[in-house]
Amino acid sequence: MYFCDLILTKVSKQKNIHKLSAAGLLISLGIIYGDIGTSPLYVFKAIAGDRIITTDLILGGLSCIFWTLTLLTTLKYVIITLRADNKGEGGILSLYSLVRRKAKWLVFPAMIGASALLADGMITPPITVSAAVEGLRTFYPTMYTVPIVITIISLLFLIQQFGSSLVGRAFGPLMFLWFGMMAVLGGVYVLQYPEILKAINPYYAYLLLSTNPNALYILGAVFLCTTGAEALYSDLGHCGRSNIRISWMFVKTCLLLNYFGQGVWLWHNQGTTLGGENPFFSLMPQWFLIFGICIATVAAVIASQALISGSFTLISEAVKLNLWPKVKINYPSNQKGQLYVPSINTILWLGCVVVVLIFKESQNMEGAYGLAINLTFLMTTILISVYLKRIKMPNYIIVIFLTIYGFVELGFLAGNMAKFMHGGWFTLTLASIFLSVMWAWSRARRIKNRFVRFVEIEDYYPIIKELSDDESVPKYASQLVYLTSANFKSEVESKIMYSILQKQPKRADVYWLVHVDVMDEPYTREYKVDFLIPNKLIRVDFKLGFRVEQQINVFFRTVVEDLVKRGEVDITSKYHSLNKHKIVGDFRFVVLEKVLSRSSVLSFVESFVMDYYFILKKCSLSEERGFGLDVSFVTIERVPLIVSSQSPDELKRIG
Repeated sequence: MYFCDLILTKVSKQKNIHKLSAAGLLISLGIIYGDIGTSPLYVFKAIAGDRIITTDLILGGLSCIFWTLTLLTTLKYVIITLRADNKGEGGILSLYSLVRRKAKWLVFPAMIGASALLADGMITPPITVSAAVEGLRTFYPTMYTVPIVITIISLLFLIQQFGSSLVGRAFGPLMFLWFGMMAVLGGVYVLQYPEILKAINPYYAYLLLSTNPNALYILGAVFLCTTGAEALYSDLGHCGRSNIRISWMFVKTCLLLNYFGQGVWLWHNQGTTLGGENPFFSLMPQWFLIFGICIATVAAVIASQALISGSFTLISEAVKLNLWPKVKINYPSNQKGQLYVPSINTILWLGCVVVVLIFKESQNMEGAYGLAINLTFLMTTILISVYLKRIKMPNYIIVIFLTIYGFVELGFLAGNMAKFMHGGWFTLTLASIFLSVMWAWSRARRIKNRFVRFVEIEDYYPIIKELSDDESVPKYASQLVYLTSANFKSEVESKIMYSILQKQPKRADVYWLVHVDVMDEPYTREYKVDFLIPNKLIRVDFKLGFRVEQQINVFFRTVVEDLVKRGEVDITSKYHSLNKHKIVGDFRFVVLEKVLSRSSVLSFVESFVMDYYFILKKCSLSEERGFGLDVSFVTIERVPLIVSSQSPDELKRIG
């Protein structure tokens, strides 16, 4: 307990952004616990499989479930990881934003964890909905459930474009009903045979895993009971730490009652195999089955909704952190956190349909489920260790943390890898595809930055002023705006100066340089203005949080309006016919689009990365749309990304 107390003491000074309330607790039930809350539908079914039901299997399985929920979900996530809040926000990319300045290599665990979460978003809806719908086989043993499952999943993805705020209001009460139902069903059986509670003794887990020849397969099945733990951290910003912690006490109690109730049912069926039965539905009285199946299906849909919404948020953050191509993001409502990413919605839907068509039954999906999210657990452990170092936690505490969870999660990884040929390959393939996109996009950006040349902008002050006043040059725009990646106001890309002075001399009354800096805090909205040449050259630096939509067109207009009100800038048109009527001059944005020039300077890997990058770029949102610019006021200029440092072969004149 000293370890936990020390963690709490070290970060207790951080402000708790969400107060504990009944409404907050109910919202937590609806948003966070869908995935982990529906795990009783398939966990014990996966543990038992086709094996003969024995005392060791029952008690060992229950012991493994109890200690997995305690060590991974309660201790690691609820007690420790929830403390690593980024201005109240959670999730693996929020955690990465907190620690990324510690070391550049931390981007790799962040990308691996995020990719695994996206892959999990393609597995959770099929397995949860399938497991719930398959309860109908109690009445119709030969029912083919695939069309029903695909229909439910398709409808779920179809309504995403309208937002989930209206449906979300009912999630809390429905999940409360779900957990209450599980607690009652399991509790009735536990009261019949309370001796089952002795399975809490970790000795039974050790006995099962050390003597059973199928220990790795069983361990992989046990891991399914905690696959939704990452959501407790990801949804920190929606619910608050206190609400999550208190609601988890209720959720964990309900889950354990149901698991132990299933254990009692199995106890009465020792010496047999499940034979296709699901212990979860076997707890229900015959008269209640149809209601239980309906409630289970609703809970499965809620669990799927949580994963889908989480995937949208994850992609939105990845775009801001330059880990994913720019994609269109819609905001169906004004509610915080409500967003819709059409491209990801389509990808996830297709992935879910493919999963259902390939595996068909929930028991076949169990092999694919768990492996990807196991990788996320490991990556979170690495990032949390760095965070503990950041808050000056003693080294021996960090070593203990890494040792315990490294051992436990690597053990689960070994168990999940044992299922590789039974479906795990599919999950790893999905995660690898997502990882390749993140890696290529991030690596290409670093390659491009190597060849971006900056110049001292002060050297160009005289010629910029002269060009602006030179009436022999046709005026290009009254207000000319360039997006710059230069971090310092003293610098500017040579390409921008080339565009202004040489490609086509661009005379303007005022030149603007706009720079966007993505901050580690989630919702920062700040800006700074530097008047490099009074009334001629102005630089605006935006500091935006990684969860803020980059509506540069709106933000820039707001800044200009503020400067006009303060009398710091005059945007009235300089044309005589318009000036006397006080008409505002025109604005034009110039976006420089870099194109790759072939060169032997790049290595084979770098050439492959850049080719992959430009393919992704063609499929992604354009720069002007990505920054929320009005395309009617944007000029796109294609400029070569010069990567060759070699001089051309000498030409010989022969005549």
